[in-house]
Amino acid sequence: MNMEEIYSQIILDHSRNQANKHDLEDADITEPGHNPSCGDEIVLQLKMDGDVIKDAAFTGDGCAISQAATSVMCDIIVGKTKEEAKKLADIYVRMIKREDVTDEELELLEDAVAFRNIQNMPQRVKCALLSWKTLDQTI
Repeated sequence: MNMEEIYSQIILDHSRNQANKHDLEDADITEPGHNPSCGDEIVLQLKMDGDVIKDAAFTGDGCAISQAATSVMCDIIVGKTKEEAKKLADIYVRMIKREDVTDEELELLEDAVAFRNIQNMPQRVKCALLSWKTLDQTI
C-alpha cells in the first residue's frame, strides 16, 4: 500500500468513525465554525484541565473532508496544552497552504498529515481548514 492509499484510508476511516462526533458533557469551551462556501458547520467542544486539553469532541454536519479533519484534530489535541495545540494548528494551516513546513513539524501532526495533498483539490481546502481555524480562534 502506498502513502496515498494510507492517507485516503485515514480520511475515510475518520469520516465514517463517529467516536469524536458527540456532545461533550460539561465542555469548558464551545466554539462554532462555519464554512460559507460549502455549508460545512461544526461546533468544537473542549474540556480543559487548567491549560491542558483533557477531551475534545464536535457536532455538526459537512462533507467527509471537514468531518474527518475535525475528528483527526480532536484525536491529536487531547493531552496538549493550549500553546501546543495552537502550534499544531499553525503547522497544519501552513501545510495545507503549501508554505514551508519541516519534516519534524509534519511528524507532530500525526494522522493529520493525511490531508497534505488536499491542496490539489482547491475546492476542499476550506473544508480541511475549518476545524483547525476554529481551534485557533478558540484558543
